[in-house]
Order: sequence, then C-alpha cells, then structure tokens
Amino acid sequence: MAERYSSFTPGGTGWLLQRITAAFLVVVLAFHFFQLHFVNHAADVTFAGTQARMENVGYFLTMVLFLIAGTFHGVNGVYNALVNQGLKGTQKKVVLAVLVIASVALIVQGIYVAMAMAGVEIV
Repeated sequence: MAERYSSFTPGGTGWLLQRITAAFLVVVLAFHFFQLHFVNHAADVTFAGTQARMENVGYFLTMVLFLIAGTFHGVNGVYNALVNQGLKGTQKKVVLAVLVIASVALIVQGIYVAMAMAGVEIV
C-alpha cells in the first residue's frame, strides 16, 4: 500500500479553505456554464453584453469572489503539491513569497479589469 502524505494539517485553516474554495468554485463554474451555454449562447457573448452583466452588483461580486477563490485554490494547491514533493527550507520560503506576490498581482489586476468592465471610475 502506498504511503499517503499531505502537507495539509487535517482540519487546519489551509485544509479547510482549500475545501471551501473547491465547493464555491464548483457552484460558480456551474453558474458560469449555465450562463454561457443556456442563457447566453457562447456565440452570442459580446463585449457589450459582458459589460452589461458586470454592471449588475451581484454578478460583479460573484466574478470577483470567483477570481479570489480560484487564485487561492490554485496557488494553495500548487504550493502544497510542491511541499509534498519535498520542498524545504529557503526554497520553500522563496516559492511561497513568489506565489504570494503573483497571487496578489493577479487579484489586483483582475479586480481592476472587473471594475473597468463594470464602468466603475478608477482613479
């Protein structure tokens, strides 16, 4: 029998957030699929239509939360996979720092684009 190892502390914050974001992503992806394949067919999706949807506060918040949850879930999963493969010491700290910086940059840029798409004045 293969040894099972996980860098997640069972019941820890990282473990819990990974599961919560996974559940959220499944629901939002289902909503997204429904929107683009049944409500608005993919061939009919336009930039103007996307802007109109982003002006709806509920849709805007859902997309921003999707961005944050997806970023956290993906980066946290990659980091923990690397730790599971034996990443330690200084390399572990450097990888964590790079992933955190990249995540923050992605989220800031994503929110900036979402605000521009929603017609929010950006100073």
